[in-house]
Amino acid sequence: MTEDYKGRIGNLIRDARKHRGMTQQQLAERLSTSQSAINRIEKGHQNLSLEMLARIGSALDSEIVALGAGPTHLRVTGPTTLSGSIEVKTSKNAGVALLCATLLNRGRTTLRKVARIEEVNRLLEVLDSLGVQTRWLNDDNDLEIVPPAELDLSNIDEEAARRTRSVIMFLGPLLHRSENFELPYAGGCNLGTRTVEPHMSALRPFGLEVKATEGSYHARVENQVAPGRPIVLTERGDTVTENALMAAALHPGTTVIRNASSNYMVQDLCFYLERLGVTVEGIGTTTLTVTGREQIDIDVDYAPAEDPIEAMSLLAAAIVTDSSITIERVPIEFLEIELALLEEMGFQYTRSEEYVALNGHTRLVDISTHPSVLHAPLDKVHPMPFPGLNIDNLPFFAVIAAVANGQTLIHDWVYENRAIYLTDLNKLGGQVKLLDPHRVMVEGPSSFTGTEMMCPPALRPAVVLLLAMLAAKGTSVLRSTYVIHRGYEDLAERLNQLGATIEAFRDI
Repeated sequence: MTEDYKGRIGNLIRDARKHRGMTQQQLAERLSTSQSAINRIEKGHQNLSLEMLARIGSALDSEIVALGAGPTHLRVTGPTTLSGSIEVKTSKNAGVALLCATLLNRGRTTLRKVARIEEVNRLLEVLDSLGVQTRWLNDDNDLEIVPPAELDLSNIDEEAARRTRSVIMFLGPLLHRSENFELPYAGGCNLGTRTVEPHMSALRPFGLEVKATEGSYHARVENQVAPGRPIVLTERGDTVTENALMAAALHPGTTVIRNASSNYMVQDLCFYLERLGVTVEGIGTTTLTVTGREQIDIDVDYAPAEDPIEAMSLLAAAIVTDSSITIERVPIEFLEIELALLEEMGFQYTRSEEYVALNGHTRLVDISTHPSVLHAPLDKVHPMPFPGLNIDNLPFFAVIAAVANGQTLIHDWVYENRAIYLTDLNKLGGQVKLLDPHRVMVEGPSSFTGTEMMCPPALRPAVVLLLAMLAAKGTSVLRSTYVIHRGYEDLAERLNQLGATIEAFRDI
């Protein structure tokens, strides 16, 4: 029993490390130990104190153990039939980008109905440490942000910064506020990697040069440098586009950004920049023309649109439990490909007439799901940049395919190793075969049975397991669910309002 427990902890640490993009050596350096010790820990051959587990959890931003209260687990009793109505909350990714963008404005920003999630909490801690005043205004999650005359970049909350994946989006706004500054970053984000170098390519035309040493970005800005020609992004990434947009917003000239993402969070950022007096042409396309302002000092009120990924999560919950529910405030323009594919698989639903989100732009509908007999799609399921199938929605098709008749090939070509976590469905009775680090074959239909398992460190696969547990016979336990709270506000409680039986608990 003891050896098995050490092995499970070791597997969790290994998975969390890989998800953070860290090598064993990098984790060892952060913990002031040896690579061989990390190797023993991950193989389950090392006794671990609570203190060491807590240090590992902090280094990996994974709630392996929390001294005191302990990690939160979820106990799910199924199978569940859901009913009733539920509203989609505002976008996590738009909220995160908008919080970073408030650094462009010297005036007060009020953001409406912000998703109250752990990723937002960490960013607020970072902003507070810089001297920004932030406060929740009411139970509707309206948030006020008031910057100081001068940011205190020397006082940045390093622990909070290392626990958010969004701190890199501070580079775009801050390059106009200081000629030299440092930003802590989460382990594994080294210059030259796929996730970081595109940001540097996008921001160098504004005079930014960055060196990464010992866990920090060391930034230096040459103020006389400005884009002399269109900026061509080397990848159509959401956060890369957002960084380029924020840099361009405080450049008083005109900046053309090509191969830009046109995804939902980028559009929300563009709409917010327009409220700040920045001119943005081409919103919703891959070419953005931005005419910035030398200084922005305006009191602004903005409401980000609803989250298409949460909407997809709720659609998947209805499908796998064969339930009739109404999902309100669905941002339909960012789910049209997903719904077309689901229709091809036999999914039946009705939808309302379109209406407009509070941002004045995004098109919304209400969707009512109907019990359906699904079959595998004719072709593989794979993501593409907007308007294609969203990369964050891809994992939900694994659990949907598991209840459909036939074989479904799912190709996650963007992320290394994320597809591996989808094989955890097998522990519940699914039939998911890993073909390589990017592809899985799902055989359906499956009959899920309750079990106990560790929550994977990847957000969407973690929610996929929770949804499968709703459809599973008996009791399931999903342990250490902090990662779900990073991206969803009160998901378990809201599913309970639809008839689910999910209990949050902690070990004594």
